[in-house]
Amino acid sequence: MKTYSKIVLAGGTGQIGKALQCHFSGLSEEIIILTRGGNSTKGNLRFLHWDGKSIGAWKDALRNTDVVINLAGKNVNCRYTEANQKEIFDSRTGSVEALANAFREIGEEPGTWIQMASATIYRHAEDRAQTEANGEEGTGFSVNVCRKWESTFWHETQNFSEMKKVVLRTSLVLSKSDGVYPRLVRMASFGLGGFQGNGRQIVSWIHEEDVIGAIVWILSHARLEGIFNLTAPKPLANQEFMNALRRTLKTNFGLPAPAWLLDLGAFFIRTETELVLKSRWVLPERLLTSGFEFKFPEAEMAFADLNR
Repeated sequence: MKTYSKIVLAGGTGQIGKALQCHFSGLSEEIIILTRGGNSTKGNLRFLHWDGKSIGAWKDALRNTDVVINLAGKNVNCRYTEANQKEIFDSRTGSVEALANAFREIGEEPGTWIQMASATIYRHAEDRAQTEANGEEGTGFSVNVCRKWESTFWHETQNFSEMKKVVLRTSLVLSKSDGVYPRLVRMASFGLGGFQGNGRQIVSWIHEEDVIGAIVWILSHARLEGIFNLTAPKPLANQEFMNALRRTLKTNFGLPAPAWLLDLGAFFIRTETELVLKSRWVLPERLLTSGFEFKFPEAEMAFADLNR
């Protein structure tokens, strides 16, 4: 007998979504993946088209949902133009509103709703770590997005009285197949694996397997709900982080990238330097005190696994 009857992954075709598909495919009778792509079925995976903001034919597939995990949101690796800022906001709040409205229309609540969010909500921190209990919110566009994202979730689900609610403030996710890790490897292979900016900004990160492990841990413990920082317990200064990567790759040479060069490069590749220059010193205090054990607590352990 499977552990779950139905799991819904909203925006579930990205880096984390694919990992969740793989993990839960053997544990759930059915997995519904809401995607901007077309409708299709592959084994017990059922892909349904949605636009991420309005209710469609996918609504009825939400009936009898054990767990919904909302991963939807435009990638922030872009220039913060007015149009992109609007899409970043709307893709996050719109997906929450669409899911909540769909559940209201079918008159049901999922057993658990896990809402992905971002550790970027915390301020630039080089002085002390930010935890769920004592973290301080920052300012600026990215923080405003995170704040609105979370407030929309709590507002839209306030009347879902029986549902377990979880918000995961996620850090940089390291994965072999996608995301930032393959890009870092390519940079290092071209001799560009030095530190960025002054190298003192803290990098909070987490291995993809620990993302899945933490979600499974939270689902298996009924008392665990609310906000969790989803990040490894041993963040590093950017310079140490890049040094660890080069040691793993056996690449001794790595040119640093000062802030002015990052500004210039970001303009040409259409992204923002905040993604690498903001100091995100975030600790997973609630996961640790709950007894969760990270498979990859240290960066070199994660890099070694991803480089196999």
